[in-house]
Amino acid sequence: MALRFHYPFQKVVDLKGSEKTQAEWLLSASLGKLQQETMMLQQLYAEKEQTLESILDATAACCVSSLQHMQSYLSRLEHSIQKQVKDVQRAKTDVERSQLHLTDKMKDEQVWQQARDRAKERFRYEMQLREQNELDEMATVRFSLSAR
Repeated sequence: MALRFHYPFQKVVDLKGSEKTQAEWLLSASLGKLQQETMMLQQLYAEKEQTLESILDATAACCVSSLQHMQSYLSRLEHSIQKQVKDVQRAKTDVERSQLHLTDKMKDEQVWQQARDRAKERFRYEMQLREQNELDEMATVRFSLSAR
């Protein structure tokens, strides 16, 4: 007569675990996006450095139109860098939001997991009491039979 533990809210516990997993995936995607945006920003900074060096090298031996062209390219790079800095900041905000979301889901899952564990402990305790009562009853029956 071994009864198995059945938690009535197991589907909720499973759902909370699934939500936590989805939050982990979202955080992972946000971190990947942040890394990608940061690398892009670093590339733009490197390109700006190269362009500045080219302008400095070309200043001595170059015509004005070429310098103007390089200067306009440098201005476009500056604009791209400013845009990329905003993209990196947005990606950081997304990462922070994803981390908070994951933290909430982890806490939520933990609450339901603890409720399940407490219910399981109550079930085990009740099963032990039943078994002990059955053993006591068997001992009482044996004692009464042997007393006759």
